[in-house]
Amino acid sequence: MTGFVSFVGSGPGDPELLTLKAVDRLQKADAVLFDDLSAGAILDHAPPGADLVGVGKRAGRPSPKQDHVSRLLVDYAATGARVVRLKSGDPGIFGRLEEEIEALRVAGIGFEIIPGVTSACAAAAAAQMPLTRRLKARKVQFVTGHDIAGALPGDLDLRALADPGATSVIFMPKRTFPALAGKLMDAGLPPDTPALLAENVSRPDQRLTRSTVAALSDMLRDEVTDAPGLILFGELAQDG
Repeated sequence: MTGFVSFVGSGPGDPELLTLKAVDRLQKADAVLFDDLSAGAILDHAPPGADLVGVGKRAGRPSPKQDHVSRLLVDYAATGARVVRLKSGDPGIFGRLEEEIEALRVAGIGFEIIPGVTSACAAAAAAQMPLTRRLKARKVQFVTGHDIAGALPGDLDLRALADPGATSVIFMPKRTFPALAGKLMDAGLPPDTPALLAENVSRPDQRLTRSTVAALSDMLRDEVTDAPGLILFGELAQDG
């Protein structure tokens, strides 16, 4: 008896941003393994008898190891359960999706991937700005602000990130942005490049801070809150 796993993108936190397919899978779930940012009202769509298991990872907080999360998926599915792996944003963007998929493939367990609204798109919408513009911003690039140890990745393409014709989005950026900003300015990015810090996107306590790359770097060097956030920079970050 083998179950099935649905990797479901829960979006950035607002339950109204769930897709119809996401709601359907939640309503039929026997078990839901959810990220921290997927908790709250989103879980109200799960049936009363479903197992709800928090497996989220947050920087600076005790978190379950990835192999433990993968093992839970396999163990639940092996009982014949319909399992939802609820991931914040979109499952395929900095969500370690491939590691969980590989564990299911090794165990011979079927799965599907249901996309969700990524926090980058939700932040741009909240700020009333586009991510692209004809002739001005022809490229959007998503990068992570920290590596597996929590440090700034050493292999970032600084030349690409300093491209004035791009909109760049840094996920999990706040603690490492001052170091990244310094490298970007050394690579030719103007210090007055518009930048937007979006925290708690789509939630009641959402906060949008419009600034510049240099000024935002100074701000985050002095104070970093625990609120989940991302940073967008480029010409379009001044819109809205």
